[in-house]
Amino acid sequence: MTLGRLGNVGEEIPVIRHEGRVLDLRSLTADIDGAFLASDGIARARAAAAAGELAELAGAAEMRVGTPIARPGKVVCIGLNYHDHAEETGAAIPAEPVVFMKDASTVSGPFDDVLIPRKSVKTDWEVELGVVIGTEARYVDSPEAALAHVAGYVLSHDVSEREFQLEKSGQWDLGKSCETFNPLGPDLVPADMVEDPQNLGLRLWVNGQQHQNGNTSAQIFSIAYVIWYLSQYMVLRPGDVINTGTPAGVALGIEGQPYLRDGDVVELEIDGLGRSRQTMVQA
Repeated sequence: MTLGRLGNVGEEIPVIRHEGRVLDLRSLTADIDGAFLASDGIARARAAAAAGELAELAGAAEMRVGTPIARPGKVVCIGLNYHDHAEETGAAIPAEPVVFMKDASTVSGPFDDVLIPRKSVKTDWEVELGVVIGTEARYVDSPEAALAHVAGYVLSHDVSEREFQLEKSGQWDLGKSCETFNPLGPDLVPADMVEDPQNLGLRLWVNGQQHQNGNTSAQIFSIAYVIWYLSQYMVLRPGDVINTGTPAGVALGIEGQPYLRDGDVVELEIDGLGRSRQTMVQA
């Protein structure tokens, strides 16, 4: 069972994929958002599907796949969270999580085009495990208690413009918050459907050539630790998204590797979370 949103931008329909069928959730909720998650929406959707209370969505296969979460309050990101990625970029292994934010409006559909910013020469790719918060996390007592606040997991593409990020002002957010720079989905996979989020393979291809092939087991700071850590400094609310870092294989870390250009196609996947595909288009 997974959850998603189908339809044109701004007109997405909340759905649940259950036993090979796509079921319409509009009798249960207007959208899959923070309010839905906070009100035990996933459990309610699962129960309604199992009871046969939801109608099948006609034409679902032909619909655009939207972001699985509507309007996240914030997107919090962890940089340099894989040993091999830190090494390939020449960065020291961080003693504490490296935290930055992305404009939440960067979140776009998993098959939508990604806009290369004007004057960009270093637009880069990063496959990441996204964590969606389900219950408010404020001063969580310990990492061991942190995963109880997770609604589910998503495939996330943390697109980055390296010149904006590192060479101009040194403000990471400027290279991370360009329009369409966070394709998300296709599905929100409930936390209880992911046996071990700390052992998931992540892969990424550009124009059919594989560049990234990692596993969340190689993270420097675990998902649980990251949630606990962030909760000591900010309140994590239902619907917020945390991007947990990328493994080695980004253009920044490969000598002579060209960055993304108009017409390039990026494909990504994470074990059990699905696959996405974006075409790069010059803004």
